[in-house]
Amino acid sequence: MIKNLVSTIIPVYNRPKMLKEAVESVLEQTYKNIEIIIVNDGSTDNTITIANNLASKYSDKIQVIHQPTGGPGLAREAGRQRASGEYIQYLDSDDLLLPQKFEVQINGLSNHPDCDVSYGKTRYRHRDGTVENSPWKKSGIKVDTMFPTFLLDRWWDTPTPLYRSIVCDKAGPWTNLKHEEDWEYDCRIAALGVKLHYCDMYLAEVRDHDEHRLCRGDAHNPERLKERSKAHKLIYSHAINAKIDSTCVEMQHFSRALFLLSRQCGASGLVNESKDLFTLAINASEEKRAKGFDFKIYKTLSLILGWKLMGKMSCFLDKFRS
Repeated sequence: MIKNLVSTIIPVYNRPKMLKEAVESVLEQTYKNIEIIIVNDGSTDNTITIANNLASKYSDKIQVIHQPTGGPGLAREAGRQRASGEYIQYLDSDDLLLPQKFEVQINGLSNHPDCDVSYGKTRYRHRDGTVENSPWKKSGIKVDTMFPTFLLDRWWDTPTPLYRSIVCDKAGPWTNLKHEEDWEYDCRIAALGVKLHYCDMYLAEVRDHDEHRLCRGDAHNPERLKERSKAHKLIYSHAINAKIDSTCVEMQHFSRALFLLSRQCGASGLVNESKDLFTLAINASEEKRAKGFDFKIYKTLSLILGWKLMGKMSCFLDKFRS
């Protein structure tokens, strides 16, 4: 580990123009002690040429890893294994860092040695170039720890936090999940009980665009639901490791999310996933809720009608309830 160095890891797949912009946003930081690790995740266009050219032009700052397509998690892990910095910054190739990000966050972590992750406001830019007036997601709210609020959702985006690399080492490697891999990873870090440092200013930008994004697609696609099922199971295990009680409001919310995903998996024919998530939903519920009528009737009807049919019926009724 090189003290005070920031390692920025940028996975990329077929985004030549946006990759160049993302890299430039790192090079333009007011804090200059940086390295950039571009991980080309099996691109099939001139992204490869752009990445190699950037590494050649800034050979003292940039290195490139080329690997077969494995998804964002494995790409970030390949970069993390190569990183030398005291701090880790993950940056998706379609996002940008604002110029003072590293300077402000490193100062914050230096002045708060009890904190291991720093975050600040993130702005959201629409496809037409307009920017939201308020911070993206909940990045404008000061929170002291990641758990239990990360059971509600991942309330920041990939470029928002700056991590001490020692925390990433403790959390372990990224998984091969294709969906919600970033939420699972952050929940693993949350389970370590890390404290957060907050910067009350805009530090990063996420952009909507017309290019390929893994987050797009059919929400009810069975392969997508399989990945989400794996992620939710892991997130629940991280919450248990963190000793989050079922009476916690955030755990109650996550229990409902598990039950909903169970119904969606059932409707898509993923019977085993549906059963597993249903069991976890009960385990995550407080005692009175776990014995509730809706759980009992759903299980009874699933055993009679089958988990797939019951899931389809339930998802159909959910449309009217929402």
